[in-house]
Amino acid sequence: MEVTNQLATFAGGCFWCMVKPFDEQPGIISVISGYTGGTVENPTYEQVCTEATGHYEAVQITFNPDIFSYEKLLELFWQQIDPTDTGGQFHDRGQSYQTAIFYHNEIQKSLAEESKHALQESGRFNKPVVTPILPAQTFYRAEEYHQHYYKKNRLHYEGYHVGSGRAGFIKEHWGDQIEK
Repeated sequence: MEVTNQLATFAGGCFWCMVKPFDEQPGIISVISGYTGGTVENPTYEQVCTEATGHYEAVQITFNPDIFSYEKLLELFWQQIDPTDTGGQFHDRGQSYQTAIFYHNEIQKSLAEESKHALQESGRFNKPVVTPILPAQTFYRAEEYHQHYYKKNRLHYEGYHVGSGRAGFIKEHWGDQIEK
């Protein structure tokens, strides 16, 4: 029986930092940076940065669930973000940098809710887990220079990943427990 690839969509702050962790996993077909959740069709990066479009910076992942399950994607997602921050992520502030899980079907919705509850109950964070779980909307691919930024601009990406506070936060809260 042939496996059908599936989509997963996550907003985790700056999409540059959300590609690499997923891109390196087996069973991941593609990771695309883009915009979703807003009202403007075919938005540009400049429009999204104005905070007037309602869009989040997000990644859309095409994956083979027989090799890398949606549950594992969720675990990896939680390990890349501060799920307690309602104002953005790390030094990036504003609605377009907020976190969200965009589910593509009721199974994903249920699994996302279960994983959020488990994270909250784990005691890993001393504040509530506030990342919303929302229905998937139209996903608009970001400009080409944003795609796989970590490969195209390695030094700038590494400096940003560390300088934004993301790398330190991940190490502090997850250490060597990152899902592989």
